Amino acid sequence: MVTVLRVHLPSDIPIVGCELTPYVLLRRPDKSVSTEDVPESAPLDGHFLRYKWYRIQNDRKFAICSVHPTEPATLQCLGCVKAKIPVVKSYHCSTKCFSDAWQHHRVLHERAASAVNENGAEDEELFGRFNSTGSGVGLPASQSSPSLANGSTPVYPPSISQRSGGETWFEVGYSKTYTPTADDIGHVLKFECIVVDVETKLPVGHANTLLTSHVIPAPTPTPRKLISVSGIDLIGHLDPDGRISSTGTFTVLSYNILSDSSATTDFYSYCPSWALSWPYRRQNLLREIVGYRADIVCLQEVQSDHFEEFFAPELDKHGYQALFKRKTSEVFSGSINTIDGCATFFRRDRFSHVKKYEVEFNKAAQSLTEALVPTAQKKAALNRLLKDNVALIVVLEAKFSNQGIDNPGKRQLVCVANTHVNIHQDLKDVKLWQVHTLLKGLEKIAASADIPMLVCGDFNSVPGSAPHALLAMGKVDPMHPDLVLDPIGILRPAGKLTHQLPLVSAYSSFARMGVGLGLEQHRRRMDPTTNEPLFTNCTRDFIATVDYIFYSADSLTVESLLELLDEDSLRKDTALPSPEWSSDHIALLAEFRCKPRTRR
Repeated sequence: MVTVLRVHLPSDIPIVGCELTPYVLLRRPDKSVSTEDVPESAPLDGHFLRYKWYRIQNDRKFAICSVHPTEPATLQCLGCVKAKIPVVKSYHCSTKCFSDAWQHHRVLHERAASAVNENGAEDEELFGRFNSTGSGVGLPASQSSPSLANGSTPVYPPSISQRSGGETWFEVGYSKTYTPTADDIGHVLKFECIVVDVETKLPVGHANTLLTSHVIPAPTPTPRKLISVSGIDLIGHLDPDGRISSTGTFTVLSYNILSDSSATTDFYSYCPSWALSWPYRRQNLLREIVGYRADIVCLQEVQSDHFEEFFAPELDKHGYQALFKRKTSEVFSGSINTIDGCATFFRRDRFSHVKKYEVEFNKAAQSLTEALVPTAQKKAALNRLLKDNVALIVVLEAKFSNQGIDNPGKRQLVCVANTHVNIHQDLKDVKLWQVHTLLKGLEKIAASADIPMLVCGDFNSVPGSAPHALLAMGKVDPMHPDLVLDPIGILRPAGKLTHQLPLVSAYSSFARMGVGLGLEQHRRRMDPTTNEPLFTNCTRDFIATVDYIFYSADSLTVESLLELLDEDSLRKDTALPSPEWSSDHIALLAEFRCKPRTRR
């Protein structure tokens, strides 16, 4: 007979919308130990495992602190209630917590007041919708939102299973995996696993159980808005699906999502361990990515197993086709399934796939050393150049057009490059060489077709560095300090470090915006000397801009940009990642319009 030895959860803090899957350790009839499931459809030695989940609901109301979601709340901001701000944002665990958070908390009041004063009740409802985080904890059910944070509904209707004193147990699930809902917030969950005889359907032995901590709401930051480069707030111009309704435009998202293998407590000790766990982060990242509703999505640091098992199937549900290029493994020493790479997704209703190119910088390095490096230096050169980085280049054909009758029958193609350049700061020559190699490949594609270029990714290079100069200006000053380090001579002569693509950084468009309400706030988040964001990567020890979206300025124009984040608001939780933002990078998103092409 199968025997349950132990039941435990990777984390005992359950979060709305984040799957809970306990580990069930079994002893089989042959005395071997296993974690495999034994369902009723495939019994073992005449027995199977039955699972139940309960919500333990106390008569006493229980609220969660909006700042420290693992702490119970002791006070509530009545101003939030009056302003109709989602009630879960109104709770605090102490007066110090409320005082410390006031600088950021009062922004909610200001936005709510602004929405009412400027736009009336209709926009007030819009504000509430965009900031909703689920159920109102501690209020009557009539004041709670029935929607769940992950957009799903309970599979099983709750039924009272047992009542003891002031405590009621509701059955809420009957499978090994359970996803907490908004109704579970503030309550403890109980998981029960028991061996059942397949013939009699009666339990055998005692039930194995575990209790979780109180369910906490999924921390959700205030959504970022799309800002027109002319200064007009576009949030009111979304179509019923939430996308920009302008015809002939498309949006591109670039985002380093931080691979699970890199998201360790050693690197990010300031982030709660439950917020670093992959089951939590993947749901939080998915909500964020899907919420942007971009037509093209370029992700970096996507682990192979996570692409296959999570991102590709989940984004497929939202209408995206997926392409992936895994890093090469000459240097990587871990499991091949966890090596990360670049993933590009596009909406099937907006684009069709034409062609894919895979750039392996290791292959380019081997070709380079064979041609240029003396035999005695080949090993040292390869040791320096082989870093596993890759780029994924995709040619797409638009299913929309803004060309009108002047260009009948013309195909609108777009070439999208997605890359993650080497991170090591002492390898500036390698960074520059990788970027130069990518751009030379894109030049060949551009020479073969009339096609706009988009170059997205994490370049691990700050504004003003040689790689950034090459991208933004098409060349590198021969006296640039980054060129001093060139131990294997891959950057000489400096005059070869050029390209002919008319690339411009999308976010530099903020510097060209006209005069308008709130534009000064966006400019303060830009570096006036480089016209790039002040940061796209913000950890406790490092803050800088390393992520970019470059575009062909002769064939594309920037219509709008996703607003940047404020450093002070991030620093309230020390840095990224945090419970609200699940990567140490921020997402960049730009809306583009194809320029009408001249006849040839």
